[in-house]
Amino acid sequence: MKRLAGKVALITGGGKGVGKGIALALAAEGARVAIAGRTLETLEDARREIEARGGDVLTVQCDVKDPDSLRQCVDKVVGHFGGLNILVNNAHQVPLGTLNQMSDQIFDDGWASGPQATFRLMKLCYPHLKGDGNIINLASAAGRRWDSTGYGCYGATKEAIRQLTRAAACEWGADGIRTNVILPLAESEGLKGWTAARPAEAAAYFATIPMRRVGECEGDIGRFVATLCSDDCRYVNGQSIALDGGQAFLG
Repeated sequence: MKRLAGKVALITGGGKGVGKGIALALAAEGARVAIAGRTLETLEDARREIEARGGDVLTVQCDVKDPDSLRQCVDKVVGHFGGLNILVNNAHQVPLGTLNQMSDQIFDDGWASGPQATFRLMKLCYPHLKGDGNIINLASAAGRRWDSTGYGCYGATKEAIRQLTRAAACEWGADGIRTNVILPLAESEGLKGWTAARPAEAAAYFATIPMRRVGECEGDIGRFVATLCSDDCRYVNGQSIALDGGQAFLG
C-alpha cells in the first residue's frame, strides 16, 4: 500500500527543479498531483515524465502573484480530482541583490510570489484541507545567514513564509491540518544559475555542507516531503526543517 494513496496534492512551481522533484515523489507514493506554473511547456514536460512512471497528473497554468489565477487554480484542481489533501507552496521569484541595488519592483515580485502567494493559497485551500490536510511551505537558509549582504530581501521573504507557517500550524492544527516548512538545498535550475553567476561564492558555500554534496530534487527533497505528508509524521506540525546535509543550524 502506497503511503499517499487516495491523496490529492497541489504543487506550485511543479514543472521543474525542487517542485518537480516533490511532484514525482508524491506521485510515486500514490498521490494524484496537480502541478501549477507560469510556463505551460515546462509543465507539460513534467506531466509526461510523471505519467511515464504511472502517475496521475493535472497541469494548471497559473501566476501565483495573481489572486484570481490562484483562485481559478484551486477550483480547477478540486473540480478535477474531487478534493485536495496536500498543498506545496514552492513557486517564488527570488529577489537577490544588495539593498541599494534592489528595485521596488523586484522586491514586490519576491513578496507577491512568496509570502503573499503562500498566505493566499493556504486560505484558499483551507476549506478543502480540513480534517486531513498537509501544507508544506518552502523557505531558505538565506534567512539564517550571519552575513546577509546581498540576501536581505530574499531572506526577508523566506522568513515571512516561516512565520506564516507557524501561525497556520497553531491556528489550524485543531482542524486536522498540519503545516510545516522545509529549507531545501538541491540541484535545481535556480541553484545552477546561482552557481554559474557566482562560482567562487558557491564553491565556498558548498564547502560548508557537512555531507559534502548538494541534495537531489526528488531523492533528497521530494521523498522527505512524501514522508512528511504521510501518517508516519502525523504528529509533526509547525516545524522548520532544513534539508541541506547539515549546512544550516536553526538552533
